[in-house]
Amino acid sequence: MQLYQLGGIYDKKEFLKVLGVESGGISIMAKKMQLFYFYIKDLKTPAANILKQDALSIGADLAVPGGVITCEKPMYDCLLIGTKKHMEILSRKELAQPFGLKKLATELKTFLNPKPFPLQIMGVVNANDDSFFEGSRFVNEDAIAQIEKMIEEGAHMIDVGAVSSRPGAEEVDESEELARIAPICDLIKEQKLYEKAVFSIDSYTPSVIEYALQSGFSLINDISGARDNAVIALAVKYEVKLCIMHMQGVPQSMQKDPVYGNVILEMDAFFEGRIAKCEALGLAREQIMLDVGIGFGKTLAHNLELLKNLSHFRHFGCEILIGASRKSMIDKIIPTETEARLPGTLALHLNAVENGANIVRCHDVAEHRQAFAVQKALQ
Repeated sequence: MQLYQLGGIYDKKEFLKVLGVESGGISIMAKKMQLFYFYIKDLKTPAANILKQDALSIGADLAVPGGVITCEKPMYDCLLIGTKKHMEILSRKELAQPFGLKKLATELKTFLNPKPFPLQIMGVVNANDDSFFEGSRFVNEDAIAQIEKMIEEGAHMIDVGAVSSRPGAEEVDESEELARIAPICDLIKEQKLYEKAVFSIDSYTPSVIEYALQSGFSLINDISGARDNAVIALAVKYEVKLCIMHMQGVPQSMQKDPVYGNVILEMDAFFEGRIAKCEALGLAREQIMLDVGIGFGKTLAHNLELLKNLSHFRHFGCEILIGASRKSMIDKIIPTETEARLPGTLALHLNAVENGANIVRCHDVAEHRQAFAVQKALQ
């Protein structure tokens, strides 16, 4: 007999199948191989005691602060630990319990079977002279040449924008934004490039968005997070997808001391409200993407917290877009000029994909394609 310890098993069902486990046991065993951690904020003390006992009774556990058993405080933050099988049992068991545990059980279910989406690379083309990375700036024919290059390198999507959203960027009026983007849209339409990739318009100006949609674009990348009903209406009218990004404040001032009580929970509430708004206006959830907005009104600590816990947002059932390409958070970790931040970018994006992102917005398509191919082989 010989024994060795395995690393992470990405596709648990496939591993068991190759091992030769009978089909009936594969699903059962796979659930026992997946460990979950749920942070529960402000759980009522009686609920914590009930949940602790219920968790222990099935082989899971609830980590609680000292004082819970003697009910020293009315509420506590706790950590629920268990396999997928444990969570399925608790999501049924707690439906019969008081003190808010029924609500907890209902919410728990939404995390257990996230919808899978294919990994896609989104290339960035900025039709302005102000974007933070000079290597992403292109106009007219040069922009088309860059788009064709990115498609050749493996981009599934191309995000085109005419206004910089970097911290402190100057505002651009509607006519100027349209004047910058229109020639590129015209060439995309004329050359039918939209047949080769999905084109995304990076704007929250309705007239600019509509011009792009009429030119073959099929995704609206809205950094204002579906604030304007007119933008949602355009997504409904043209039957295209809408990416809702979170931003605290506006680009001109968003990085001036951003503050959150709990960045994950506040982001969750934001997305819940905006998704409900979109659905009420006729946009199907299948048409909605989510972007946590790395660097948009967040400190380094906020950005890292979001990236580490990105899988949380999969419970909405929407595709998740991440865009940390060459951003200043890398410089804050290790001082690096924008032009030299590709290694840090790849590290952030590989981690984001591991944690649930399926669309990666980046400046360096070929390098990302290679990195993701290696990541897939390791999995």
